[in-house]
Amino acid sequence: MSSSSRIVLVTGGSRGLGRNAALALAADGADIVLTYRSQADAALEVVAQIEALGRRAAALPLDVADSGRFAAFAGQVKQVLGGWGATHLQGLLNNAGEGLYASIADTTPEQFDHAVAVHLKGPFFLTQALLPLIADGGRILNVSSGLARFSLPGSSAYAMMKGGIEVFTRYLAKELGARGISANTLAPGAIATDFGGGRVRDDEHVNGMVASITALGRAGQPDDIGPVAAALLSPRTAWINAQRVEASGGMFV
Repeated sequence: MSSSSRIVLVTGGSRGLGRNAALALAADGADIVLTYRSQADAALEVVAQIEALGRRAAALPLDVADSGRFAAFAGQVKQVLGGWGATHLQGLLNNAGEGLYASIADTTPEQFDHAVAVHLKGPFFLTQALLPLIADGGRILNVSSGLARFSLPGSSAYAMMKGGIEVFTRYLAKELGARGISANTLAPGAIATDFGGGRVRDDEHVNGMVASITALGRAGQPDDIGPVAAALLSPRTAWINAQRVEASGGMFV
């Protein structure tokens, strides 16, 4: 698998870390299929930026909470690949997600079930649906969170889902090893994006708190994460497998 022939699918690629990762992957020589839930215009802007880098790109709508539509989505991906004269993806980045901030006492069953659908059931069954389209020797990268290692009040349900994703990643590595497919987890720390309503980016108190417990003395930026995702999806790092890589600037070290 050469760097010049890679096609990577990035879920949630219209904004935030997904957008940054898609652009970093394109800069590293990959063509990108990205998904968006509702921000079609933003997704098309990312497509244009990727094409300006000399790579191919396509944007497809996808709600990762709606696993019943994954088979149809896989068919759409297959059509995009065919239009590019390809048959397989060389990488999958399961990035799409949303925040949930509620104490254990206040978390509702509906909130919990939605978190399961988005952060646990979604990546599991989307990966399952796409496995026939992932080339032997390909890469899978699942996005977790620093919250699966350290604990902050109000993040229990979200962190539980991310802990599950880390277990899922190890099983992917084990079960797909015979195909030469490696799977890893990327766990960002607190990043200043619009995720979770932009709390880290826009709330000076939250931003300052993050900076105070981070060894590098600041909250993370999307540019701190996208290149790490690109590196972990590169054929140059294929021997890294079944690992959790935290990119948090040293939170709670």
